[in-house]
Amino acid sequence: MEQKHWEERILKQDRKSNDSRHEYERDFSRLIHSSAFRRLQAKTQVLGLGESDFYRTRLTHSMEVAQIGTGIKRHLKKGTYTNKPNPETLDNILPSSALINAICLAHDLGHPPFGHGGEVALNICMREFGGFEGNGQTLRILTKLEKYTEKNGMNLTRRLLLGVLKYPISYSAARNGSFYGTLPEKNWLAKADYQKPPKCYLDSEKDIVEKFILDKLSKKDKDHFVGLEFSSTKHHKPKFHSLDASIMELADDISYSLHDFEDAISLKLITLEHWKIHNDNKEHFFEKCGLTSHTIGQELFSKDSYRRKEQIGNLVHQFITSIYLQENKIFEEPLLRWNAFMAEPWDSLREHIFELVFKKVIKSTNVQLLEFKGQKIVIELFEALSSDPKRLLPKSTYDKYDQGKDNNEKMRVICDYVSGMTDEYATRLYEKIYAPHKGSIFDHL
Repeated sequence: MEQKHWEERILKQDRKSNDSRHEYERDFSRLIHSSAFRRLQAKTQVLGLGESDFYRTRLTHSMEVAQIGTGIKRHLKKGTYTNKPNPETLDNILPSSALINAICLAHDLGHPPFGHGGEVALNICMREFGGFEGNGQTLRILTKLEKYTEKNGMNLTRRLLLGVLKYPISYSAARNGSFYGTLPEKNWLAKADYQKPPKCYLDSEKDIVEKFILDKLSKKDKDHFVGLEFSSTKHHKPKFHSLDASIMELADDISYSLHDFEDAISLKLITLEHWKIHNDNKEHFFEKCGLTSHTIGQELFSKDSYRRKEQIGNLVHQFITSIYLQENKIFEEPLLRWNAFMAEPWDSLREHIFELVFKKVIKSTNVQLLEFKGQKIVIELFEALSSDPKRLLPKSTYDKYDQGKDNNEKMRVICDYVSGMTDEYATRLYEKIYAPHKGSIFDHL
């Protein structure tokens, strides 16, 4: 596809006079100045907000992903790796720094309050109305909800939207109903592991995907790109994503594997003893990379915090410089034909480190209690608002609800409202509705 087609927007807008920015720089500006981006400062990454101002939020995580994504792009252009494309091909396919920055900054915009607890909760609430998934909500925010235009969201370029489209299959195509567990009478008591949504975009954005983002691709490319890996026990998965999405995903993987790890060490949620036990009889993960767990552990758990920071930086660098481009010749379009991958044994080492974070932090009782509490808050908020929308929704939100053509559209408006809340806003609204104290009409949310 010609470059000019990737720079197109669904809504044609006149440029401001003397605007010298490239189209992708305009995308970047719109992301930075959006309310959805600002809200990330008050949304949970892994650890709950309000207990410390030190560790990552969704906002700082997204900024770090953008920095790593830019580093990956720079490495892919200048680095030495097997089967590196020729310079002309590289110039044609690699995203600009503004573009990959914008894609990475946008990747978590759709995540609801309370992290994955909120995502599971909204998927439960929307089970009969098209479901909910955080990445799918990101696309919805970018193309419909953000207030840059009346009906087209931020009205971003086709290539940026392709890069954000991490999972190019719809909810209804990816959903495997047999995966979901039985819901208890009180939905908020549902076991989260059996209520997770499929990785997808939402059916409400099907026209945007098919008639704009993928519109200029050949039929052959489009048919391959939306292919599924079917499963009898889990949700179905997409087989492919674009070059830009592959860079963004790797940047995200590196960031949450190492930066959440760094936070956990700083807060003493992971100790040197945990590190030693985790690596017992698993030294091969390090040896294959020319490293030792002992040396890395001494740096990570040193009393001198600069040594920990330096070691985290070294690992980030090693992961970035192990990334390479690989060609998939079933595609004609270069942005689909090429994808970025992390080479072994570095990818296995990254997963090994993340496994410790997963076991000791993400699945810890304290973190899971917060996720469960968030699950309860989101479900009960949704139930209250949907029980009497005219009475409880803000007027502007109710007006959208009232204009919904069917129940799916009406429930989606409530879902948009709840998913856009920060952790603090959702908590205050919940208290205002359910707490037994008298309250006041002058209580601000």
